[in-house]
Amino acid sequence: MKELKEILFGVNIDSVYGDTNLSISGISFDSRQIKQNNIFIAIKGYDLDGHNYIDQSINNGAIVVVCESLPKTINKYEIVFIKVKCSKIALYTISSNLYGNPSSKIDLIGVTGTNGKTTITSLLYKLFNNQGIKSGLISTINIEYEEFTENSKNTTPDPILLNHHLNEMVKRNIKVCFIEVSSHGIKQKRVFGKDFKGIVFTNLTHDHIDYHKTFKDYRDTKKEVFDTLNKKSFALINIDDKNGKFMTQNSSARVYTYSLKSKSNFSCRIVEQQLNGMLLNMENSEIWTKLIGEFNAYNLLAIYSVGKIYEIDSLNLLTNISELNSVQGRLQSFLSNSNVTVIIDYAHTPDAVENVLSTINKIKKSNQNLITVIGCGGDRDKAKRSMIGKICSDLSYKVIFTSDNPRSENPESIIKDIVSGVSNYNNNKILVQIERSKAIEEAKKNSEEGDIVLIAGKGHEDYQILKNKVIKFDDFKIAKKIFNK
Repeated sequence: MKELKEILFGVNIDSVYGDTNLSISGISFDSRQIKQNNIFIAIKGYDLDGHNYIDQSINNGAIVVVCESLPKTINKYEIVFIKVKCSKIALYTISSNLYGNPSSKIDLIGVTGTNGKTTITSLLYKLFNNQGIKSGLISTINIEYEEFTENSKNTTPDPILLNHHLNEMVKRNIKVCFIEVSSHGIKQKRVFGKDFKGIVFTNLTHDHIDYHKTFKDYRDTKKEVFDTLNKKSFALINIDDKNGKFMTQNSSARVYTYSLKSKSNFSCRIVEQQLNGMLLNMENSEIWTKLIGEFNAYNLLAIYSVGKIYEIDSLNLLTNISELNSVQGRLQSFLSNSNVTVIIDYAHTPDAVENVLSTINKIKKSNQNLITVIGCGGDRDKAKRSMIGKICSDLSYKVIFTSDNPRSENPESIIKDIVSGVSNYNNNKILVQIERSKAIEEAKKNSEEGDIVLIAGKGHEDYQILKNKVIKFDDFKIAKKIFNK
């Protein structure tokens, strides 16, 4: 239990109604049963407004309500109302205070950018623990530290969950936490005021325009987190991306650069690529890695760079990197009974899809055909659908367009948007099969011994969202079952 005044330290308060001499045990910002949580924070979300649930939260046991606008029923209750300018910032400050500001007691390393966040954070987590540096992970796939692991609901958790897990890591004497920092997380103040030890910038391509409306807002949102870094922090940027320098132009942090093509602090070159791995020349040392693709060369170089910033011995670092396996749903593959290579990947942006297809085309033999199964998510950026349709039909021998997570949209209309990007020259390459499992079956029918099938878009996800229901659907498991029948 903490005193309310202690929990409110640093909150920009407009006005207070009621007695603040209270002890607080927990916080909530939704309408679920509060139980021992005493304080409710009303957040204006993308679809719902927490201010509409204030009465319900009080009935569930809230004795303090933080909000941006006071309810008309304020005189009806004998509780404390705290009016603030921004509930999201208040939520961050209050939850951080409640857990003793844990981000200041651990090396919090963020990874941001369009692509590579999950691979870099997940592999850094494995690498540092292998080096004897106790580390934690907060990623799109899971939250993990020591014996604890749970599946993630968001790329970047809400402030309550984030501070809770950081506090648990501090209690376990964990030194470093690697966290994915999404543009949604920055925009929604989930990482507001966090004491980052360092931030890694991967790249910036077309994504989340449905949420940000413009690429400029998407880019500027990413930059915000670099602007908060202090002189004791570091920023590691991919200098080959034209947005890299922009990210750090107002940052006080020590800036390091990595690249495959430009002069930088840390560099790498691809020597050879095969379907089972690639040979890299990293800082004048050659290593074999099980990962493939130029994008993974960037990812591994970013990992190496963070290791060097932490002054890990180069030989240990390179040896450990060569032993790392690909992350779940990221170029995850198996060889079927009929000798067809099936690859599952999370690629769902035009840039990521093009990277994966180009990589496979560079590696495969001339007699191997590349068949792609892909869809696009509903209620998301529509502009990228035709772009993905064009890229897939240009770079595949055959492409089967299907459902991803249609959500509230009609799957047929989504596929129609994708097909609109296909040129007349490529019309003979495409097939449409709305049901995803049947699309994978179609890929099997159209493949021959030695061919490569890429199933893209969902990666690690083990579900499909169809209107108001969620069904179990794991691309890897279903593809393995279908191809090995």
